[in-house]
Amino acid sequence: MTDYREILRLAGMGLSRTSIGVALGYSRNTIADVLRRAQIKELEPPVPDDMGDRELADLLFPEKAKDQNQRMPDYEKVHKELGKKGVNLTLLWEEYCNECRQVGEIPYAYTQFRVYYHRFIQTTKATMHLNHKPGENMEVDWAGQTTAIVDRVTGEIIHAYVFVATLPCSQYSYVEAFLNREQESWTVAHIHAFEFFGGTTRILTPDNLKTGVEKTNWRNPSINKSYNELAEHYGCAVIPARVRKPKDKPSVEGTVGTISTWIIAALRNRTFFSLAELNEAITEKLQAFNERPFQKKPGSRLTAFLEDEKEYLQPLPKERYELAVWQNLNVGFNYHVYVDKNYYSVPYEYIQQKVDVRVTVSTVEVFYNNLRVCSHPRYHGKPVHYATMPEHMPDKHKAHTEWNAERFLSWAQSIGDNTKIVISSILSSHKIEQQGYRSCIGVLKLADKHGAKRLEAACEKALTYTPSPSYKNIDAILKSGSDKAEKQKQVKRHMDESHSFIRGAEYYGRKK
Repeated sequence: MTDYREILRLAGMGLSRTSIGVALGYSRNTIADVLRRAQIKELEPPVPDDMGDRELADLLFPEKAKDQNQRMPDYEKVHKELGKKGVNLTLLWEEYCNECRQVGEIPYAYTQFRVYYHRFIQTTKATMHLNHKPGENMEVDWAGQTTAIVDRVTGEIIHAYVFVATLPCSQYSYVEAFLNREQESWTVAHIHAFEFFGGTTRILTPDNLKTGVEKTNWRNPSINKSYNELAEHYGCAVIPARVRKPKDKPSVEGTVGTISTWIIAALRNRTFFSLAELNEAITEKLQAFNERPFQKKPGSRLTAFLEDEKEYLQPLPKERYELAVWQNLNVGFNYHVYVDKNYYSVPYEYIQQKVDVRVTVSTVEVFYNNLRVCSHPRYHGKPVHYATMPEHMPDKHKAHTEWNAERFLSWAQSIGDNTKIVISSILSSHKIEQQGYRSCIGVLKLADKHGAKRLEAACEKALTYTPSPSYKNIDAILKSGSDKAEKQKQVKRHMDESHSFIRGAEYYGRKK
C-alpha cells in the first residue's frame, strides 16, 4: 500500500515532488496525484494522529475502498497445487479469478497474488511440494549396511544386500533384501518397487553403479542397456546422480540412514534361515516405518503418499517387464553365436561381425547396429544344442539340412544289420546329432568303392573290436582286406563242420 501519510509529511517539509518520489520510491505522477487529492479534500499536513492509514486511503481514494471486499486466496491450497506437474502461479491465479467472478467477489491482481503467496511461503516455511513434484521421481540405491541369513546345513553366514527406493515428495519408501547386487537383482528390485507403489514415476535417479550406468559422464552418461530397456518399458527416464554428489538424491540417502536404524538394526538380534523369511520381517518393519508419524509436520509417509502422490503416478504397463541381459558377441565362422552353452545361428553375412545379443528367459535375439536380424527360442540345460535356421546358411550348406538320422538308418539297413548298428552308434556318440552326419556319409559311401557285402562284413568285424566303430576303423578294415580274410575263415570253418559226419581211419582199424 502507498504510504500517503509519509508523502504528505515530506510535502509539508517543502520537498519537491521529484525529491519525495526519489526518497520513497514512487513515481512523480503518483506523488502529484496524492497531493492533488489532498488539496481537493482540504487536507493539510501533518495528518492528524487519530486518522489511521486505511481511513486516510479511503479519504483520498474512495473508489479503492471496494478493495476491502477482495477475496484472499487459499494459499495453503495454492501451495499444494503448485506441487503438481505443469501447474504454475499464473494458471492458479486465473482459476482464482474465475472463482471470484462466479460468486461476485473481486480478485487480487496478479502482482498482489504473487506478493501474498511469497509472504505465505516465508511465514509457513512450506517448501516440500516446491522441491519435489508428486509422481515425478524415484530415487534408488543399495544401503551401505548389509544384513544376513544363516545356512541351515553348514551354519554359514550369508550376507544380504538391501535395496531402497524412495519417492521424494512423500518420502514413501520400499525396501527389499537380495543375495547379490547383480543386474538381475537390480532389475527385479525395481519391478517390485513399482508394483509396491502401484505405479511408476517419470524419472529414475540411481547412483553410478555398473548395473545402472555403464560410463559416467557429467553431460552425457552412458546408461546400462538392460536398465535403459527397463526404464523404457515402464515409461521412465534415467537421470543418474552425479559422481560424489549425494545431494542429487538426498531423499534416498536420508532414507538409507533411517532404514539402517529402524529396519536393519532393529532386526540385528533375529536369525533368518532364508531370504524369503528375511524379506517377510523387512516388510513388517517397512510398514511400521512408513506409518511412523512425521516429527515436524502432521501425517506420515503413508498418508502423504495416499493424499498427495499416489494419484500422480503413471499406471503400470499391462505386462510385467521380462528381465533381459545384453551381451556383445562375435559371430563365428560357422555363423553361430555362443550363448549359455548353446549355439544360435545368425545370417552368414554377419560372420566375424560384432553383434548385440538380448537374452531373456524364453528368447535369444540378435541385433546388428540396433537392427534385429534374427530371433530364436532359448534352450536350457543339457545337452548342447545347435539352433540353426536354413535361411541363415550359405547355399552350399543348405543341402545338409535334407539329411536326418532316419534317412541314414534307412540307408544303412539296406546294406545290412551290422551297418545299421555302426551308423546308429556314430549318431549317438556325438552330443549334437548333426556332428556325426559327415562320418555317416563317409561310411555309407564306402559301399560305392568296395561293395555293399564287403562294407557289411567290415562293419561286422569292427563290432567285434569295439561297440562304437568309427569311419577310420571301417575304412582301415576294407583297405587291409581283413574283411575278406575273415570271410575265408568263415567258409573254411563251415566246410569243416559240413564234413564232420565222415568216419575217420580209426573206424576202419587203420592207423593214422
